[in-house]
Amino acid sequence: MMVSIVINDHIYLQQLKSNDAGMLFDLVQSSRKTLRRFLPWVDYNTKPEHSQRFIELMLRKADQQEAIAFGMWYNGALCGVMDLHEWDPILQKAEIGYWIADQFSGKGIVSVCCSGLLDYAYATMRLNKVEIRFALENKKSGRIPIKLGFRKEGILRQSAKLHGQLVDMVVMGMLREDWEKFNKEQPMKRAWQEKLNSE
Repeated sequence: MMVSIVINDHIYLQQLKSNDAGMLFDLVQSSRKTLRRFLPWVDYNTKPEHSQRFIELMLRKADQQEAIAFGMWYNGALCGVMDLHEWDPILQKAEIGYWIADQFSGKGIVSVCCSGLLDYAYATMRLNKVEIRFALENKKSGRIPIKLGFRKEGILRQSAKLHGQLVDMVVMGMLREDWEKFNKEQPMKRAWQEKLNSE
């Protein structure tokens, strides 16, 4: 059964399926220059078959309860990808990754989708912790976990390679108890949803 997470009237997350491959590849093509700066896999995604293989891999990982990949949809259009990966059933934790195409950036879509995925991770998957990791220089990506109340847990020095260069990675963490407290104290999700529902 494919997983869907409704965010609001305009936005939802839908587990990627095989017939999304063409749209997914076109989306990568539309923002290739921007995406490749911090996503090394972009250089290896050069034809629709590569997007197809990615989706098939993530479907297998979902069956094995190792990861799950969602398309982010805005007003009926695929606008990016968000996933949960590195599931650890013993520690009850996973990592969130995301990217969005240039033409949809700046609308708050990633923030509300991440918020919805966190609800799913804690309530449905019963995770205890979610992490987000990003390259130290990727300030734009780093604003998402900060906005959502994640805590900076440290910097992993030279722990990733981008276009031949070793880079530092920032680790942000959120415990289930942190998320519950954040939602009680912050009206942020409601404000985002009202803003996007009015568009």
